[in-house]
Amino acid sequence: MIGILGGTFDPVHFGHLRTALEVMQGVGLEEVRFIPLFQAVHRDQPEVSPRLRLKMVQIAIQGQQGFVADDREMQRTGDSYSVDTLRELRQAWPDKPLCLLLGMDAFSGFPEWRRPDEILRLAHLIVMQRPGQGEGDPTDPRVRGMVEAHRCMRRSQLKERGAGCIFFQPVTQLQISASHIRAMVATGQSPRYLLPEPVLRVIEENRLYQSERSTPFDGA
Repeated sequence: MIGILGGTFDPVHFGHLRTALEVMQGVGLEEVRFIPLFQAVHRDQPEVSPRLRLKMVQIAIQGQQGFVADDREMQRTGDSYSVDTLRELRQAWPDKPLCLLLGMDAFSGFPEWRRPDEILRLAHLIVMQRPGQGEGDPTDPRVRGMVEAHRCMRRSQLKERGAGCIFFQPVTQLQISASHIRAMVATGQSPRYLLPEPVLRVIEENRLYQSERSTPFDGA
């Protein structure tokens, strides 16, 4: 089984890395492919260029067996839609189960994605569930309907089918966000211990996320 974790990764941090590792080990994925988007559709555009965001992902996952940096959305350019990426991956691996990793917020908005029904025909959804979280937006009947129709309770079901399951995987609560890291850097604070040290060096060397009034953080 192949896991797919997309996002801006602006920058990649331990929240991304730890949850991906827990899902890979907990579900039994062969690999997790980190796919930085080229151009956001439903969120603000990334502050950093595709090249540097990909570089930060590549150096962040070095040494972790099963983690792969995948640049296919950057090669495709334009708006980054998950359904297009999953079509490409399905062509590359026609017989392997594909598992799209989502946080709970993303899953609550999943009915608004482009072609959500086709996504479920192409891949499983693995929803990364932190302590105390429910199972999507309980007020949205579309979310409730999808869970009722597609929920799988056993990990083995993910291997038995190539796509179509929604599986909730518990993960550790890590209150880390890329927006908070960017805000820290912009005000001259160090985000050390929130992200890998090599990623921190890229941020400092390229003066990423710094406002005109900020000064580089000390000791990074």
